[in-house]
Amino acid sequence: MSISVTAGTARRTIPAPRRNRLVSLPLALVFLSSAATLTSFYLLLSVTPMYATASGASGAGAGLVTGLPMLASVLAEGAAPALMARLGGRGVLAAGALLLGVPALGLLWSGSLAALLAVGLVRGLGFGLSVVVTGALVARLVPADRRGEGTGLAGLVSCVPAVLALPSGVWLAQHYGYGLVTMAAAVSALAPLAVLAGLPGRPARHPAPGPVQPAQDGPSLTLRDGLRQPALRRPSLIFAATTVSAGVVVAFLPLAGGASGQSAAAGLFAQAVTAALGRWWGGRRGDRHGHASLLVPGLLLSVAGMALIAAASVTSTGAWLPITAMAIFGTGFGIAQNATFAMMIDRVPASGYGAASALWNLAYDAGYGAGPAALGLLAARAGYGAAFAATVVIMLGAVRPSWRERRAGRRTR
Repeated sequence: MSISVTAGTARRTIPAPRRNRLVSLPLALVFLSSAATLTSFYLLLSVTPMYATASGASGAGAGLVTGLPMLASVLAEGAAPALMARLGGRGVLAAGALLLGVPALGLLWSGSLAALLAVGLVRGLGFGLSVVVTGALVARLVPADRRGEGTGLAGLVSCVPAVLALPSGVWLAQHYGYGLVTMAAAVSALAPLAVLAGLPGRPARHPAPGPVQPAQDGPSLTLRDGLRQPALRRPSLIFAATTVSAGVVVAFLPLAGGASGQSAAAGLFAQAVTAALGRWWGGRRGDRHGHASLLVPGLLLSVAGMALIAAASVTSTGAWLPITAMAIFGTGFGIAQNATFAMMIDRVPASGYGAASALWNLAYDAGYGAGPAALGLLAARAGYGAAFAATVVIMLGAVRPSWRERRAGRRTR
């Protein structure tokens, strides 16, 4: 690609600046580590409640088997920035892989509720550490001028385990037993240990001159530092408003009256795929026009999708409306995902990537868990349509601060 410039009779061609290569070998290894971590997580996500009930646990016990790992992951995400400052990215990723993989082998000997809870607690800690460090490594390794596209590509990579490993774990458990699933989850979790040598070490405090090596820019930021900075806190709260809705729709869509089992499954699949595509598209566009400019469109798409989901839950419209609504919601959710993460990374030096990644993941998990827990009480009294409508109100409350971020982003650019 080139640019032609004409002055009088003279004509010369100026080469356009070359864009930095997006995927390097270390970044590909980070993607591999992320996919392996998520595969291990999703393989057992729906299998452990099945294992608990097969071992005689009640429905409450099965729910605790799912909820405890998520609580542990939130705690680990809060501690991850400080651990990265002390141990480096490789050390934290190794610790996360071991905590996620080794305990799964214990389920080969016992599937009691106590064993499942203990394993889930430790695996949740490993999962929380792993997702924070892989997010920080992605932010460090993608070129700054293609950061949105790189994080969007990371979203596409993370979509594959969600789409494939979640149903595969259930199918394997039903046809070959729980032992095979736990072995597969353990092996997948430990896979990042094989590529640690190819990942970057700690950034140098005073790096030598060279291409695309980010400076450490002072001491590492902790999670508390990130929470004190409005530039990081605001995007994380905006993102949490959409993750509340995502948690509600994933938990309640299969139970809502307007969606059959097949249409709910198809809708959840459509949401996962469109969220990944929206995240990738939003990253590419954000690199060119600013990521803050995508916050309002992403939120409004999510609001429109959730409003249609609420309508579908109280009417008999067939399968097309829930699936369409979930596709619209997923697109907006993916755009908001990438925009908030890229904004937070852009606002910190390399020393703050761990804190920004931790804060973003906390917003994701906290909203994802708090939404169904809080709005489940409303659904029990007023129906699932009311719970979906409440999430619309929550997201609309985030539009005004998103508009302010858009204006601030324009001034900065």
